Amino acid sequence: MTVRKLTGDAGISQDRAAELRAELARKVATLIGSGENRATDIPGLTLHRRIAPTAPCSMTYEPSVTVIAQGRKRVELGQKVFIYDSSRFLLTSVDLPVISRVIEASEEVPCLALSLKLGMSVIRELLSREEIQVAEAPNDNLAMATGETTMEFLSACCRLVDLLQTPQDIPFLSGLIQREIIYRILSSTEGARLRAIATLGEQSHRTAKAIAWIRANYAKPLRVEDLAEMAGMGVSTLHHHFRALTTLSPLQYQKQVRLQAARARMLMDGLDAASAAFEVGYESASQFNREYSRFFGQPPMRDVRTLRSQSAPPMESVHSRPNAI
Repeated sequence: MTVRKLTGDAGISQDRAAELRAELARKVATLIGSGENRATDIPGLTLHRRIAPTAPCSMTYEPSVTVIAQGRKRVELGQKVFIYDSSRFLLTSVDLPVISRVIEASEEVPCLALSLKLGMSVIRELLSREEIQVAEAPNDNLAMATGETTMEFLSACCRLVDLLQTPQDIPFLSGLIQREIIYRILSSTEGARLRAIATLGEQSHRTAKAIAWIRANYAKPLRVEDLAEMAGMGVSTLHHHFRALTTLSPLQYQKQVRLQAARARMLMDGLDAASAAFEVGYESASQFNREYSRFFGQPPMRDVRTLRSQSAPPMESVHSRPNAI
């Protein structure tokens, strides 16, 4: 009797979760209309829609949770591949350079998604409460993971999106519902990843400080010794934890951030390759051209012309923005 009841309860939860996924897809579709991206009035919340698979695109994901209401996406972080759909959310704990693409979308069944930027101050405040029980840390320390979109998690996402229909409620209720979403993540098996990044003194938190410094100062010369001192770690320890979080060394991370920034400057501001190279910190235009071609697959200006000619841009911008997924 007990086994049958538990099985029945699980089935009801799964059915309700499926209903909520369909409901969330309908809400996102209604709110975004025929657009591709919508930055909403809710701080940190962006809606996305694509009607066809997209080409791989290099960009930086910020600390955020991405929820696919309909469709499927693929994200590559170094050699690690994440494929997620309406059954799994994508959690990003620090700024990470990735290669992203939509792999399942059509005009009849578009890929519909929302991304919510995560505030570390809110995460720390929740972690300070005794009621928050965070799961044990996973075997790896990677700052990206997928987690199950449970009935409770999806319900909170639906209620957050609903606030866009009653904007007068956003100032009071959006923060409460975002806190609930973060609470649901912290309560999941992936919550330990956020805890490690947010907890002062943890190695992951110190490494996250080094990552944030590179993101803010990517055009400056980088001495790993200085970076380690700033993080309060030894050089070898920083290398170990940096690679564990990002799959990259600090210098590899800086290079990817520089190349993505240069690409954005050429595409959005019309800079030529040499000017973009010097603005992001390169001292040699020829070195920039070599590294750009190796990373993006073709020389800078040809790559920019290709991007401009594409009729369907990727689900995100070519460079990270506050609400990009």
